[in-house]
Amino acid sequence: MAQRFGGRYSPDTDQRPGREKPPLAGREYDPAVTPARPRHPHENRPLWVTLAATPFLLGAFGDGPVALALNLAAFAGIAASSWLTREGLRAQAEYDARRVARRPAIPRKAFGAALYAIALGAGAWLTSGLVGAALIGAVGGVVHAFAFGPDPRKDKGMEGIDRFQQDRVARIIAEGEKYLDGMREAIARTKDRRLTARVDMFAATARSLFEAVEQDPADLTAARKYMGVYLMGARDATIRFADLWAATRDTGARADYEALLADLEANFTARTRSLIENGREGLDIEIDVLRERLAREGVRPDPPAPRDSGEPR
Repeated sequence: MAQRFGGRYSPDTDQRPGREKPPLAGREYDPAVTPARPRHPHENRPLWVTLAATPFLLGAFGDGPVALALNLAAFAGIAASSWLTREGLRAQAEYDARRVARRPAIPRKAFGAALYAIALGAGAWLTSGLVGAALIGAVGGVVHAFAFGPDPRKDKGMEGIDRFQQDRVARIIAEGEKYLDGMREAIARTKDRRLTARVDMFAATARSLFEAVEQDPADLTAARKYMGVYLMGARDATIRFADLWAATRDTGARADYEALLADLEANFTARTRSLIENGREGLDIEIDVLRERLAREGVRPDPPAPRDSGEPR
């Protein structure tokens, strides 16, 4: 089915006189440049590992039940290993993209390498014997581990942060991500690239608020309504609009929906800016208090060294 492409240099969806585009909180958006979730550069490589294991699948038949079982188990194990590895790469991309993050609870890439070694050994058992299969599996597991790298092993940017409070923030952010996923799934039913890009841009704005709260969990109280109630309302409105658009193609409803997204984006941006500015004020207060304490202790900071203008003396 053909899809109408809307963008900065494309005709507007509604050309009726008097119909204006909704405000976009000071930004233009283009479906060709859509903010997306973090993506690991090697995310698709495990698929090639699965394709390379197809000889096990093709050679499973004709050599008896033992060969059938071992070859099918080898192919299934390698396919499962590739899936685990891909999930591990996605988790690493999310970890690397955030300034405050916990290490993944499950070391998926490590489990993927172990499963790959076992599956490869099972596939080589009949032709190489037990010792040969063990050696082949061990070498394959080591190569797999080096090819995709280790899982993140420690938390990042969480020094001095209350663990309990951080757990609360993580739960609220996970809930918010579910609402954003619901919005994307609903708007995808419209098969409209402009609307899909608009929802993706709003999701990127919401994630900026998520990151601000992650950096300072004390801001959760001020932002919780945005991350819960407002996102749930946005998801419900998106579902209803997608149903209405599929049935009527009402351009007025479309304009109202885009205006709603613009208003939500403006409010989320303002809230994020407010949290960042409050954090700056808190830092200035801490610096002033520290300077007063140093002054009472008789400690004076050294004056800054004069800058070298580069002129000959």
